[in-house]
Amino acid sequence: MAKNRKAWVVTVDMGYGHQRASYPLKDIAYERIITANSDTLVSEKEKKLWKKQQSFYESISRFTSFPLVGGFFFRLYDKFQAIADFYPSRDLSGPNLPAFYMHYLIKKKKMCQSLMNYIKRTNMPVVTTHFMPALAAEYHGIKNVFCVVTDTDINRAWLPLNPKQAKTIYLAPCEHTVKRLKQYRVPDNNIILTGFPLPKENLGGKSLSILRRDLANRLPNLDPYKKYLSNYKAVVKEKLGSYYKGRSNHKLTLTFMIGGAGAQKDIGLKMLASLKKRIIDNEMRINLVAGTRLEIAEYYRHYIHHLGMGNCIGKNINIVFSWNKQNYFKAFNYVLHTTDLLWTKPSELSFYAALGIPMIIAPPIGAHEHYNKKWLMDMGSGFPQENPEYTDEWLYDWIESGRLAEAAFEGFLEAPNLGTYNIEKVVFSRKNL
Repeated sequence: MAKNRKAWVVTVDMGYGHQRASYPLKDIAYERIITANSDTLVSEKEKKLWKKQQSFYESISRFTSFPLVGGFFFRLYDKFQAIADFYPSRDLSGPNLPAFYMHYLIKKKKMCQSLMNYIKRTNMPVVTTHFMPALAAEYHGIKNVFCVVTDTDINRAWLPLNPKQAKTIYLAPCEHTVKRLKQYRVPDNNIILTGFPLPKENLGGKSLSILRRDLANRLPNLDPYKKYLSNYKAVVKEKLGSYYKGRSNHKLTLTFMIGGAGAQKDIGLKMLASLKKRIIDNEMRINLVAGTRLEIAEYYRHYIHHLGMGNCIGKNINIVFSWNKQNYFKAFNYVLHTTDLLWTKPSELSFYAALGIPMIIAPPIGAHEHYNKKWLMDMGSGFPQENPEYTDEWLYDWIESGRLAEAAFEGFLEAPNLGTYNIEKVVFSRKNL
C-alpha cells in the first residue's frame, strides 16, 4: 500500500472488541490509532462522560457471575441495547431510545467534540470501529466517514436519527449485517460487505499463505482418526495446496478467552480441572488469555498451583497477559498460530472463525452476542459449550467424531477472511467491491 494512503483510524476503549477491530488497520492509521475516550487530545470532561458508560457496562458484565442479582440488572440493561427481531422484514428506520440518547450525548454533552475538532484539520478519510465517533462525524458534517461494524447484528443506536440521509459508509462483516442495515433504511450505496478486519500476521497477504499453513497444522489435531479428512481429503488438499500435511507441528492446543470485563473466568477453572490429567500427561496445551487484566492472570496462576499444576506453567499451560492492549493483541495473535480450538463468548472473536479456528461458544452476554452465536452455529463453525466440569469427556468425543475439523474448514471456506484488505481498498477507492 502506498505510503500516502492514510486515514484517521478511530476506536474506543470499552472491553477489547472495538480496539481488536482497529488493530489490523494500523498500517493505514495517520499519526496513530486514536482512542476516542482516552487519547491525549480528548478533553477531561469527555473522558469522564465516556468513563461513566464504560464503568456501567463492565459492572453489569461482571454481575452476570451472580445469577439472581446480576441476572436482574443485566436483563434491564439488555432491554436498553436489545435488537429488534429480524423477521418479518420491515422499516426499522425510526429512532429508538438508545438512538435518541446517543444524539443527546453528541449534541448536548459534546461527546467526541474534541476529536472532531482535531480530525477536521485534514481532508483524510475517517475509519472508526465504534458507532459514537461515526455519529459525531455525521453530526459535525465530516465527509468520507467509514464505520466498521463489529458484530453480526447491531442496535438501531449505530445509526443517526434519520438513517435515510446518512452519509457514513457502513462496512459490514457479513451478509446478515447488510440486511439489517437495509432494514434501518441506510442507503444501499452506503453499505459495503467487506468482512471483519482480521490481523494481517494471521493471514499472510491476500493469498492467505499464513492462514493456510496454520490450518494445515490444525486439522490433524482436530481429526486424529481421519473421520472428516478421509472423506474430504481431495477438497482440503485443493484449498490448502502445498501446505497440506498429515501431521501437525504442535500438540492439541485449546485457547480460552474471557471477556474484557473479566466475566466467565470461572468457566476456565472448571475446564482446567477437567483436563488436568491430559495436560500433565503432555497430551495437550492450554492458553489462558487474561488480556491486560493482571488480577485475572494472578487468579489463574493461583488456581493452577492449587491444582498441583504449577510445573506446567510455561510448558503446557500458558497465561497470555500484557500490560497494554497493543502488546496484548500481538501476543494473542501469535498464540493463534498454534491454537486448534478457541473457547470464548461470541464476541467480535466470532469472526476469527474465518481463520479456520473452530469455536467453543461460552454463554452470550448481550443481544448482539446472541446473534453472533447464531451466525457461528448456522455456518457450522461453532458449538455451544457443554458442562465445563466434564470438558475431558465431551471435548474428546467431538475430536474423535471429526466434527471440529469440519468446523475449522467450514469457517475457512464460508466466513469472510479478507476484511482488512477489503476495508483498505474501499476506504481509498470509494468503490464497492
